[in-house]
Amino acid sequence: MSNQKTIFITGASSGIGKATAEYFEKKGWNVAATMRNTSDALTESETLKKFELDVQSKDSIAKAVADSITAFGKIDVVLNNAGYGTAGVLESATDEQIRRQFDVNFFGLVDVIRAFLPHFRENKEGLFLNVSSIGGLITLPMFSAYHATKWAVEGLTESLQYELNPLGIELKLIEPGGVKTDFAGRSLDMFQNETDKHYQSTITRMMKNFEGTERFESYSTPEQMAEGIFGAATDGKKQLRYVLGNDAKQFWEARQTMPYEDFREMVRTNMLG
Repeated sequence: MSNQKTIFITGASSGIGKATAEYFEKKGWNVAATMRNTSDALTESETLKKFELDVQSKDSIAKAVADSITAFGKIDVVLNNAGYGTAGVLESATDEQIRRQFDVNFFGLVDVIRAFLPHFRENKEGLFLNVSSIGGLITLPMFSAYHATKWAVEGLTESLQYELNPLGIELKLIEPGGVKTDFAGRSLDMFQNETDKHYQSTITRMMKNFEGTERFESYSTPEQMAEGIFGAATDGKKQLRYVLGNDAKQFWEARQTMPYEDFREMVRTNMLG
């Protein structure tokens, strides 16, 4: 078996996951890149292997974990990156949309952690990098269900430190800001029905702001996020939170330094005009 360190990545077919897989491979790591459809992007090599994984299927998770351990012998870092966003007013959401948002962003992450714990306990070491979001620290209009999942990831990760650190297992939170990916396209599930008419003013103002090209231009690239994730995986620090991207850092600084009511009004003004 190789003496190289190995990272296991969920949601590696595009965006942050794909860029991180490529970045770690360039840095000399083995990469177990998982995704729902292994015919998607990324080219396999001796050090990068693709495995099918759907975070909504425990059987799929178990098989991917077992196959990656067989392929590389030991997993050192798990990047829980798989996820997507929902947007829209909560009243317009279906039960299925809300539950799927939690199934993928929260319960899927929980199931991946639980699947890896025996391996990490046996090795007496391991690192979980859980991808939250600046949306796990602050909130914006019309993303209530998405924020709820990311705040859940924050609480889960922070609490798990107390039970897992004594076993040699570390946890860190990755909190990206805006990223130049298709998050707002393929990966965004919109809540829309006739109820929207009661919120039309808010919806119109928010969508105009969210879809603005100027805001998109200020976002980070997936490669910049991958570099930040690599830093979190290798810096040896006991640091819990890694806020990545200038926009995220500005939001977080404002949230920490301003009275909440003032911060809320700033968000309301910036996002709803």
